[in-house]
Amino acid sequence: MANRRVLVKRRKSIRNIRKITRTMQLIATARFQAAYNRAVATKPYNEKLAELVADLSSAASASGGVEHPLLKENDSNKTALVAITSTRGLCGGYNSNVLRVAIEHLDAQDKAGHQVDVHMAGKKGISYFRFLKRPMVEQITNVGDVPRFDQVEPIANALMDSFIKGEISAAYVSYMKFVSTGTQRPVVVQLLPLARKAPENTEGEVAAPTGQVEFSPSPQKLLDSLLPASVRVQLFQAFTDAVVSEQVARMVAMKAATDAAGDMIKSLTREYNRARQTAITMELLDIVGGANALA
Repeated sequence: MANRRVLVKRRKSIRNIRKITRTMQLIATARFQAAYNRAVATKPYNEKLAELVADLSSAASASGGVEHPLLKENDSNKTALVAITSTRGLCGGYNSNVLRVAIEHLDAQDKAGHQVDVHMAGKKGISYFRFLKRPMVEQITNVGDVPRFDQVEPIANALMDSFIKGEISAAYVSYMKFVSTGTQRPVVVQLLPLARKAPENTEGEVAAPTGQVEFSPSPQKLLDSLLPASVRVQLFQAFTDAVVSEQVARMVAMKAATDAAGDMIKSLTREYNRARQTAITMELLDIVGGANALA
């Protein structure tokens, strides 16, 4: 039978741990709500910008054949990958899922004969790649729980400069896409080259050109402004989605830890009660035995 003092100490320590995990769950819930509001606020702008770029590029190609460097493919055998992980731990399988799809992408690129420049964001991903001894061209640690556009913009600008110069043939971002509170998916999304998509009608079919389109300013000037903005906004949206997904994962992990601590406390309490009852029974048997011996 376990020592009652040991059981009391274990139960006390687990209660303290449960207080910590419960507090972390509440903090993650508050941070999730703030991050969710930021992500939802940026999505309409991102979607409308992508729709505008698709309409403009399709109409410009039909009318004047306007091209842009970000739409063209090049024959470089090098690509780039921005992998977004967390800086803090205790968020369940969040980082492992993101890194899994990132490594699958790296292996697929390696089989295709492409060298990949990895831009790793987050201390957990950096530590893991150091453990695997995989090379990284950039380690991004300045983007915290509240990503700012001025923090993400230099990363997007560097990718676009490398792509335009022909140093890389494509750029991708690996992150945890936030779909809903109950669904988050690790994905690898292509940033460059930008896909030339035709506008769709309400039935989801590609709409045919309706007539001559006039642009003011010129289509080239519009593309020069909108296409780089689209890349920056897509990358920024990936960072905001990653933060929301991280907080959801931490909420779930801390709730599971709190529930597990409660189950352990109940189990230890039952074990302590059994040990206490056994001790009382043994003392009663000793008293009765002594009384019978004196009789």
